Amino acid sequence: MKLSLNICLLIAGLTLAAASNSTGSLLLTENATTTANNGSPVANPSAFATPITLDLKQYWDLFVGPVQTATINTTVEATPIPTSELVPPPPLYYSAFPSGYQSPLVSMNESWKFPSGFFWGVSSAAYQIEGAAQAEGRGPSIWDVFTHRATYLTVSNDTGDVGDNQYYLYKQDIARIAALGVPYYSFSISWSRIFPFGKGPVNELALAHYDDVINTCLQYGVKPMVTLYHWDLPLFLQNSYGGWLSDEIVDDFLSYAKVVFSRYGNRVSHWFTLNEPIEFCQEYPMPKGYFTAVTIPPEAQPFFCGHHALLAHASAYRLAKSMGINGTISFKNNGGYKIPLTNSTDDALATQRAWDFNEGWFANPVFVNGDYPQSLKDHVSTLGLEFTNEQKSLINGTADIFAHDAYTSYFYFAPDVGVADCLTNSSNPLYPGCYNSSNTGPTGWLIGAASDMYSPWLQRATDWVPAFLRYIQDTWPSGGIAISEFGWTEPYEELRTLKEDILSDYTRSAYFRNYLESVLIAISEGVNVVGCLAWSIMDNLEWTSGYHAKFGMQYVNFTTYERNYKASFFEYVNTFKLYAEDPVTPIFVE
Repeated sequence: MKLSLNICLLIAGLTLAAASNSTGSLLLTENATTTANNGSPVANPSAFATPITLDLKQYWDLFVGPVQTATINTTVEATPIPTSELVPPPPLYYSAFPSGYQSPLVSMNESWKFPSGFFWGVSSAAYQIEGAAQAEGRGPSIWDVFTHRATYLTVSNDTGDVGDNQYYLYKQDIARIAALGVPYYSFSISWSRIFPFGKGPVNELALAHYDDVINTCLQYGVKPMVTLYHWDLPLFLQNSYGGWLSDEIVDDFLSYAKVVFSRYGNRVSHWFTLNEPIEFCQEYPMPKGYFTAVTIPPEAQPFFCGHHALLAHASAYRLAKSMGINGTISFKNNGGYKIPLTNSTDDALATQRAWDFNEGWFANPVFVNGDYPQSLKDHVSTLGLEFTNEQKSLINGTADIFAHDAYTSYFYFAPDVGVADCLTNSSNPLYPGCYNSSNTGPTGWLIGAASDMYSPWLQRATDWVPAFLRYIQDTWPSGGIAISEFGWTEPYEELRTLKEDILSDYTRSAYFRNYLESVLIAISEGVNVVGCLAWSIMDNLEWTSGYHAKFGMQYVNFTTYERNYKASFFEYVNTFKLYAEDPVTPIFVE
């Protein structure tokens, strides 16, 4: 297969400033003007450009450079999981020998239940876990540039070139979760595998690969849940028109969604269009010198991204419904419960603004009225970002459930100068949100136990989960709330050398136990929680933290690709054995 595009290259050089035309060609220009040998200005430097054709490999070489490949580069068939691997650790299981231990018993709360139909499982994302960077026609994404060229963004220059190599080991990974009785697996599809340039030619090899991933899930009784976009924007779209900064991305995302829905819509029960638009929009502005220059002011770029992300999500949702796609369709919001630091009016105002500039940014348009919260609208309207009445109708109601990646919580308070003064001073570092946050409460104590040093934002604030879920239900009515990601980094796990130490991740186990107990409390109090997905199926590339932060419920040897269950995986599953009305049924065991 040879995928290619036409590119006009400047004789003067290759400083990127690109524009695409309707055929998908890319025109690279250096400056608005240049200078001839006689010193006279030339207004149109593209007159000195020449069209050439680059195949996909050449495009990789030009914009990313060499990538690593794995020692395993063909699909591996699954083998039954040895029963010796399925023995849970204490305190869930004690063998008959040795004797003499004493442990207080914790009785089950008979009033708690995960109702029938409650979905639960584990999660991953394509760039973080697949590897096989150039395999079978995958095009580069912006994260390939982040990790290869803008290397200061990631710890130890880690990349997703090989990673967990799940592109070839997915059968065994699915068999492993089936062996513990996990009923759902949530993963993302790589847009630049399906469309190597984000648009244009479709890669049948990629479609066939995900066909087999989905069919393997179904073969082992695991229901697939698919995210269309988990941050890995095709590089060509970023270089063509600025990616999410341009309204052109709406149609390109819609074309991508149509191909995926058409291919897999009859086999996937739950869909997520976008993962955490709050986060990927805050990647803008992109690092200078690595991507196409754009004219939108840096401070405005996240809001342009968010505006187009909402339109892209809504368009994909409407398309899926028009195609008769069954199951739930949503996007994944993110954040945490927001607690006023004091009972002052200004802290209350700052906390509300924090809701508006985080969850409300995307939840209000989708679940309330098709438009931004007022405090956010006051700001984005100054940027010319206002939805038409037609767009409001398009966006409103485009989620079947409220999916939220909810790891922790924070205290919020007003800026030192107060909210009002902050709003009048665009040079204030907290403008335009004009709120501040801390993981330390009013009495000086941390909101919860600290996680690993590579995720300083994460504390075990599970006591606040019931209040958080109630707030979501009261503020953004929906068909139910799904905790679409939650998880924990074991402190100093990367420093452990003995496998027994790595697998005994008891603070992660406690996090899952405490968190799920808080969900059960919320359900018992009338909150309609419909599902939860733990992050993550295994250790993987945690974006800018590289492979140093460990969220995995399975250990991965990144030399041999061996996987091993950690104690937390058993703790997670055991909670559903105790409290789920639907049975937990392990399969594919030796």
